[in-house]
Amino acid sequence: MDYATFLQILDTTLRLATPLLFACLAGLYSERAGIFDIGLEGKMLMAAMCAGSVAFLTGSVWLGVLAAIGGSLVFALVHGLASITFRGNQLISGVALNFVASGITILVTLALFNQGGRTPPLEGGARMQEITLPLADTLRGVPLLGPFYADVISGHPLLVYVGLLLVPATWWLLYRTRFGLRLRAVGENPASVDTAGVSVARMRFAAVLIAGVLCGLAGAYMATGLQAGFGREMTAGRGYIALAALIFAKWRPWHALWACLLFGFFQSLALRPDVLENLGMKIPVPALDALPYVLTVIVLAGLVGKAIPPRAGGEPYVKER
Repeated sequence: MDYATFLQILDTTLRLATPLLFACLAGLYSERAGIFDIGLEGKMLMAAMCAGSVAFLTGSVWLGVLAAIGGSLVFALVHGLASITFRGNQLISGVALNFVASGITILVTLALFNQGGRTPPLEGGARMQEITLPLADTLRGVPLLGPFYADVISGHPLLVYVGLLLVPATWWLLYRTRFGLRLRAVGENPASVDTAGVSVARMRFAAVLIAGVLCGLAGAYMATGLQAGFGREMTAGRGYIALAALIFAKWRPWHALWACLLFGFFQSLALRPDVLENLGMKIPVPALDALPYVLTVIVLAGLVGKAIPPRAGGEPYVKER
């Protein structure tokens, strides 16, 4: 495999890892606050449909992004009401949202466009344009690092860079601010937070809504940046892969970045089976797709350290009187 092909795979890795990273960080906020969110897939799908539809109808990709965040927040609010206000089963609520999203996205796009559950192709201002970073063309001739900067780091839509910047921002927010301390405490021992006079419900709703915003960005990127429009079931299990990455990362922001990049790398290899064949490795594409889940099982088995979720995760909090 030559260097140019290797750079192409890394470029594809970064593009495919971006929606996983947004969704993984969304799950990180939610589960750190004690709310398990298996509905990441449904929120991403709803956001992608809203982004693709609004971007096509208005011709503005940024209105599509706002619509995606709005659609995802509606689902996040429903999940919060079911899990926090009414103390329902969090897993059932998430699964229900996934089923609702699967049906409503097809129904809405059929009613709007009548094209088999998809939007027409996005063009011009309705698509997220790629950004060329400073000096990318100038440094292209520098051996090794020049092509890496020009072809891998540069040339991505804005949301790719937003996703990367959110990793240190999330680390700082969770570990260097009062809000982050309280959010983590709510996921570990909500009774102590309540005793200190902090509303457990308010903190958990804040985490769930942050997760909704991040899932909205993930869906918007998929419909307007990664692809040119919405297609039925276009998330294709990425919400579940993001959950696998979250477990693999042991609920830590920087680990989440590397886990998503690793899973994105496997997905990029699945798109380029010729590369593995040239290296003398004949690995079936379904086996590459399954690798993220296999790695997650290995982590859960404790073979590379225990993955211990927040202690109060999945448990509704009932205030003592």
